[in-house]
Amino acid sequence: MSTAEATLATTMPGEHVRIAVNNHTEPFWQAAKQRRLVAPQCADCGVFRMPPTPFCPGCQSKAVNWVELSGEATLYSFAVVHGIPELPELTLVPVVVDLPDAPGARLVSNVVDIAPADVTIGMMLRVDFSPIADGWMLPIFRPAVSSIERKNNDQ
Repeated sequence: MSTAEATLATTMPGEHVRIAVNNHTEPFWQAAKQRRLVAPQCADCGVFRMPPTPFCPGCQSKAVNWVELSGEATLYSFAVVHGIPELPELTLVPVVVDLPDAPGARLVSNVVDIAPADVTIGMMLRVDFSPIADGWMLPIFRPAVSSIERKNNDQ
């Protein structure tokens, strides 16, 4: 096994991650501070939109409800990044995830605590939160524990 395969994916160190918050994104980030994953849903036609936008892409309504999600996700796409300037030892796996509780919504994030060689499209993930700059929390994803693994851990 090569060194790259033995290295688990991680996130950027929190002090290097800054977010932009505005009226349309603040509910998302406030929920993340509470370790909750939410998505905006049009209050008129029911379309989910991610990232949050000022109006619904389906009907152009500005009415929105913030729906709390289960935190489950399916990996839609990913890349593997081995090192970045100033942090050459870092291994990142940026991902795009489908959110089954919010049909049509996708979220860009990172998957962590998995060897990059073990990441596969379609794998089930579970949200977690990582502290970042200015007291915010960043939603990240970990491989979901299967029911068989859960059962074995309970014994």
